[in-house]
Amino acid sequence: MHRSGFVNIVGNPNVGKSTLMNALVGERLSIITSKAQTTRHRIMGIVNGDDFQIVYSDTPGVLKPTYKLQEQMLEFSRSALVDADILLYVTDVQDTPDKNAEFLDKVKKMSQVKVFLVINKIDLTTQQTLEQLVDYWHRELPTAEIFPISARERFGIDQLFEAIKVALPECPPFFDKDQLTDKPSRFFVDEIIREKILLNYDKEIPYSVEVEVESFQEEEKIIRIGAVIYVERESQKGIIIGKGGTALKKVGTQARADIEAFFGKQVFLQLFVKVDKDWRSSQTRLKHYGYDLN
Repeated sequence: MHRSGFVNIVGNPNVGKSTLMNALVGERLSIITSKAQTTRHRIMGIVNGDDFQIVYSDTPGVLKPTYKLQEQMLEFSRSALVDADILLYVTDVQDTPDKNAEFLDKVKKMSQVKVFLVINKIDLTTQQTLEQLVDYWHRELPTAEIFPISARERFGIDQLFEAIKVALPECPPFFDKDQLTDKPSRFFVDEIIREKILLNYDKEIPYSVEVEVESFQEEEKIIRIGAVIYVERESQKGIIIGKGGTALKKVGTQARADIEAFFGKQVFLQLFVKVDKDWRSSQTRLKHYGYDLN
């Protein structure tokens, strides 16, 4: 008997969905920072065993969109409600449960899908508060199984993983058993560079940035990569580059180290900065950057 299924991870921004995804997969596939809205795409991570295959899907945090990019991010999250065998609805001990009541109402109506309610970051609260949260979620989602965890500390991850395996439907694998993700190598280079921008720049700058790998040449001992960092305005270009190019050089150094660790090979990385005016509000540009669901 072989079990396979799609396990989709949804929830509000900054509750630790990406940290949970990486903990469950055992690989660093999703951006993890303290800033909200870091995940922009649905990112699949595939875990295989002799008699099972779990296809995890990390999604952007649920939010009320203010521009077209956020509208598309919300569509990625909504799509995760449609094709899930198991839904992991992630909250945490600091989350405002009714922040996105409309999305939660959709979860409540999912009668054909197994829902696991995951309360993350329990290392940051007291036992009394946790018990109150468990009682609250029992009332909100009475049919859901509740799992208090700390994804960062890996507390409760093994129990959640075993529960997922048991709940999978009987099914042959959807992907080759040696496949880790549905995304190409270039995608993860994009994500690593964007993560370094999130970590090194403040305010709106990181959210105005898109990264595109223009060249990816893998040789026997080295990978040569050329990538463009797109910003929305000329003033942002100067901030990204920094005085004498120091800021961009720092991003490149940090990104190259992580890319080398990801691929296990030496990397030569060239970064360029260009302006793509108001790309976040352009349906055409969003489609070019891979945000179109159709």
